[in-house]
Amino acid sequence: MSNRKKSEAPQGDDRADARPDRADEVSQSNETYENQAGNAGEAADAEERDAGSDSAGVSAQEGASEVDALNARIDELEQELSDLKDQYLRKQADFENFRKRMLREKDEAIAYANKQLLLDMVSVIDDFERAIQSAEESRDFDSFHDGIVLIEKQLVGMLERKWGLKRFDSSGEPFDPQRHEALMTEEISGHNEPVVLEDFQKGYLLHDRVLRSAKVKVSMPAAK
Repeated sequence: MSNRKKSEAPQGDDRADARPDRADEVSQSNETYENQAGNAGEAADAEERDAGSDSAGVSAQEGASEVDALNARIDELEQELSDLKDQYLRKQADFENFRKRMLREKDEAIAYANKQLLLDMVSVIDDFERAIQSAEESRDFDSFHDGIVLIEKQLVGMLERKWGLKRFDSSGEPFDPQRHEALMTEEISGHNEPVVLEDFQKGYLLHDRVLRSAKVKVSMPAAK
């Protein structure tokens, strides 16, 4: 029995010696876990910092790209504005030149509107000069008279044919205040309305409009 007890005693000591080793292992395990947890936290923080840094970098790049795009758009709009301004100035200059040309042409048209008429009248003046020269040489009044009558007929015919100027006779026509200007009146029985008795000055029509009223003597119905 004593031998058994003696042999069992060392086993108790071994267990006692094993307990500190187990505690050390647990402590080391805890430290290892804590170290791993700390390392994991630091790694996570580092990843977050890296992610934040990357995000900030991306945001900065995107912002720079937007600024570049806006600057490019501004340059484009400024160029378009410059082109439009140049086109406007050109159009304004063209219009001003057109306006001046139209005014000049208008003045020329007014100044030379009667050019052809005056050329026709010059021909009549030539006829008068020839008639006068012939009368001075021959002293023949009848020939001179006939020449003047011929020139007058040619002049009236030319004005009517080329320019629409027509002379009208009023004697015996009903009085028309649109065509006649009464210089004298005379009461005559038997007339129920005013009638032109005599032309003092012929009237003229330009196409279908009265250019000059005829100056006439008018008969008036006798008062009852």
